[in-house]
Amino acid sequence: MARGEHSPACARRWREQAASRQWTFWQTAQAIHGCCGVSLLKAHRLARGWSARQAVQEMEELCGREGLGEARASIDLLNAWENHRARPRPQTIELLARLYRANAVRLGMAGDYCEDGDDAQVVVVAGGEDRAPYRAEPHPDDDVERRALFHHALLAPRVAMSGRLMAEVERVRQDLDRTLAAGGVTEEQLDLLDEQVLRYRREYITSAPLPMLYRLMLELSEVRTMTAARQPAMVQRRLLNATVMLALLSADALMKLGDTRQAHAWYGTARTAADDMGDLRLRALVRAQQAMLPYYYGDLAETVRLAREARMLAGNAPSSPAALGAAAEARALARMGEHKAARIALAEAEQIFARMPPEGRDHLAFRFSERRLQFYRVGTLIELGEEADWTPAPTGAYTIDPILILLDRAAHLVRGGKGEEGCLLAEKALLQVPAEHRTSIVVDRARALLAEVPPGLRKAAAVRRLADLLSGVLPVVA
Repeated sequence: MARGEHSPACARRWREQAASRQWTFWQTAQAIHGCCGVSLLKAHRLARGWSARQAVQEMEELCGREGLGEARASIDLLNAWENHRARPRPQTIELLARLYRANAVRLGMAGDYCEDGDDAQVVVVAGGEDRAPYRAEPHPDDDVERRALFHHALLAPRVAMSGRLMAEVERVRQDLDRTLAAGGVTEEQLDLLDEQVLRYRREYITSAPLPMLYRLMLELSEVRTMTAARQPAMVQRRLLNATVMLALLSADALMKLGDTRQAHAWYGTARTAADDMGDLRLRALVRAQQAMLPYYYGDLAETVRLAREARMLAGNAPSSPAALGAAAEARALARMGEHKAARIALAEAEQIFARMPPEGRDHLAFRFSERRLQFYRVGTLIELGEEADWTPAPTGAYTIDPILILLDRAAHLVRGGKGEEGCLLAEKALLQVPAEHRTSIVVDRARALLAEVPPGLRKAAAVRRLADLLSGVLPVVA
């Protein structure tokens, strides 16, 4: 399986769906190609459920049966053709076309420049930016089945993760992307949607990410239905605004769960909606929020780039995106060791916040409140090697920010040669995390911290206790 491809189980699910809906092999191949990230040539093989060895055997039998000479194919050659590492000879392309009952265009071996379309129904799920977004409109039964899946997951005694549910999360985004590309909602429906989005932004701060993700998928399915056709300009703007907020919440939840691929994709959907809306402040907000994904998963330079792009889009007016962009830039620069630049960016974040108009006492996702400023300020100062106390006002429910600060402090202690103290603090942080909040963003950071402990300290009591604790802690999503 090449990098970026889905597992064979995904193709198997498409074959099962194809059988129930009586799709042709061509329709099934398109669906697998669009969803699973494989070439069209490989999609034809997977549509039939063949292994590479079976495909070579089928080709040899075809040549023998129809007197076509020697197949001159092998498993290695087939893999090279399927992954674009080599190109078969013209006579071999003809043989592959016979094998799969296709043509060079459908095998991905030639371009199609015809102006007329194909009358046959096309069924493809577009999976990524580099794959063509062919797909027929979803059947109404698809939405019903999808909503039933998320409702069932939320009603279970324990909200669990499965490959099927995460595939449906991706399908919601794909359907939404397609709808945004295409374009009568009542005022009452829009008001209700605005209220729902506000409620999600309020509840998100203290909610476990997995059940929240499923609830967001249900809401986004409703939004996609509303935006199935282009609306009057004012209606369209309100729908796009709701789409941006819900997509950002979904991306953030997936970031916490450690699914960086889908998080990136959902940020992309939020950017599409924000860019379509044309609101510079909203476009800046998307970039500022997205900047934290590479921060937590290893690309600090990308965090700085996105944060600066957010600040440029936000302009000179004080706003949450501008303040968040400056604060995110400060935190990343501090971790990169660029201390002077980090202090300048932090001072700019504080100046922007001081000029911002008061936005009420509501704690909302994406609102850069004083609490958020202190979170970024303390995180930056820790990386700068300074002591910074932060005891946030209690919210009445668990929030992740204090845990992330404790882990930042613990990591700084370990890097400073105080391995036992760092492990003690990391242990304290983990024990404060409820089971439903033990996601990759917490567990993986604790494991990275433990990996930095020098070999000579591995037998220390505090280090062993943290190792034992982590051995029994599995993140909500692996």
